[in-house]
Amino acid sequence: MLDFVPNHTALDHEWVQEHPEYYVHGTDEQLLHEPQNYVRMNCGSKARILAYGRDPYFSGWPDTLQLNYAEPTLQDAMRKQLEQVTAKCDGVRCDMAMLVLPNVFGRTWGLQMEPFWPGVIESIRSNWPSFLFMAEVYWDLEWTLQQQGFDYTYDKRLYDRLRDGHAGPVRDHFRANKEFQQKSARFLENHDEPRAAATFAREVHQAAAVLTFLCPGLRFFHDGQFEGRAKKFSVHLGRRPIEATNSRLYDFYARLLNCVHLPQTEDGEWRLLNCVAAWDGNWTSDCFVCFAWQKSGQPPLVVIVNYAPNRSQCYVQLPFEDLRGRIVRAQDLMSSAVYERDGDELYRRGIYIEMPEWGYHVFKLEML
Repeated sequence: MLDFVPNHTALDHEWVQEHPEYYVHGTDEQLLHEPQNYVRMNCGSKARILAYGRDPYFSGWPDTLQLNYAEPTLQDAMRKQLEQVTAKCDGVRCDMAMLVLPNVFGRTWGLQMEPFWPGVIESIRSNWPSFLFMAEVYWDLEWTLQQQGFDYTYDKRLYDRLRDGHAGPVRDHFRANKEFQQKSARFLENHDEPRAAATFAREVHQAAAVLTFLCPGLRFFHDGQFEGRAKKFSVHLGRRPIEATNSRLYDFYARLLNCVHLPQTEDGEWRLLNCVAAWDGNWTSDCFVCFAWQKSGQPPLVVIVNYAPNRSQCYVQLPFEDLRGRIVRAQDLMSSAVYERDGDELYRRGIYIEMPEWGYHVFKLEML
């Protein structure tokens, strides 16, 4: 996939000289009062005031110029740019894709535009049906862009809830529409976020990674994440600091990737599981996030995470009919632990779990 930036260009882009009408223009008064948002540029033989690219919540990015999607010829030019890109890759990651939604663009610039994404995605797909579109998107606009044709959208909300460290909001997030889940790009870090190894304590990092990369959707890993790099650096640099590999974290990700590539988690059926109190008055069952993967001909997988800073207990209810009348071997794919349990008891009551803070299991359930 290539990065496609729809909102702005560099200051030295050829369009500045050849097509200044493609950009949002400003006035002398705006330049005087908002120098952080406007710049005077030589556009051919004439000086013009153009807007820096930006979003509605921050000052302009002074190395960019804002494209004007209220100008129909600009939209056509951007469609042609995308058509050229399709010959070079299998898909595009669209930078800040929500900035060219009509309501967001209008709120930022006071200009009315026709929708861009539905038409351009349909046009590209008419010739390249398998071409992928992934949106970098925030502000709860993920579903909006999915409805406009994007295959995947960034799932910043899950990241934020995991960073906050509470199980309940994470479970609530996993109750979203199945189609939304499958089209979500899950991550623990990217070039805009702090490094996961610097944001999460080690135990929390691993628990959050199990939830992030074993739930449905596109699994999105950042360069250096497996090695535990902790220093964030600007993408404008062509270099980075040398950091020693965190061998313990690297081994963890190796085991996790083995789980990610199992047939069950690649194209099986996913469901959120219920947890009930281990005994009356035990509130710690609310600390768990649990789900299962099933695929015909494969043993089910059960993912169990105690996403809390305390020891917790619960019964995880298992909705698998073929447990009955069998002995069940539960092998933890993230450790060497193996347990054997009575299948009738598991089906009737669930599997009893007691876990330390931020503990996790990925059980493969084999029927003996």
